[in-house]
Amino acid sequence: MNQSVFRLTLPILFGYLPLGMAFGVLFATQLDYAWWAAPLMGLVIYAGAGQILAVSLLAVNAGLLEVFIAMFVLNARHLFYGLSLLGQFKGAGWRKLYLIFGLTDETYSLLTSRPRGTDRAHEQEVDFRITGFNQCYWVAGCAIGALLGDNVAFDSTGIEFALVALFIVLTLEQFKALGEGFPIWLGAAAAGVAMLLLPPAHQLIGAIALVTAVLLVEYRKHRRQELHRESNHG
Repeated sequence: MNQSVFRLTLPILFGYLPLGMAFGVLFATQLDYAWWAAPLMGLVIYAGAGQILAVSLLAVNAGLLEVFIAMFVLNARHLFYGLSLLGQFKGAGWRKLYLIFGLTDETYSLLTSRPRGTDRAHEQEVDFRITGFNQCYWVAGCAIGALLGDNVAFDSTGIEFALVALFIVLTLEQFKALGEGFPIWLGAAAAGVAMLLLPPAHQLIGAIALVTAVLLVEYRKHRRQELHRESNHG
């Protein structure tokens, strides 16, 4: 089974190792912590974009509350990942909590797209091993990158662009999937306003708060329109 799981997760291995190494190098070169804290972070937090974001914020002396809020907002989508797979994980026993914890974007994509048999217990075991393999790839990348950053002298300027590149890819994928450009323009406008009005340490939280407020207003407006249409049809 491990060989088949390894073959399934091979594309994720080739993505997680270099990105994990980029995080490890950033961690070791920008923060004054022991190198082993980087793989520990990958083991306990396990959120690629969130970890890179946390390093970037801590490097500019952002407060822990701001780091927490930023990471929570960034990874809030994983709540919906878990909810959508509760049926698939039903009866998984002690494995269920780890299956939910380990739902990264790539793992979710693999678990929901791979062929599945009728033996629920066997398929849940495969899901569990896929999730574990993927996290091992990420933690290994974090450890290798942190060791390199801590022991090899080289210019790591610009490596933090890995986070920007990741967000660009995620944005383009979401645009292709949804065909809706409003969130993109809203995010860009909110970032511009925050950069103009707020100090650097508070710009991210300000942009997130602005986007959240506008989206809530838009949601309430659309909800009222739907209720109005339903009442007219009734």
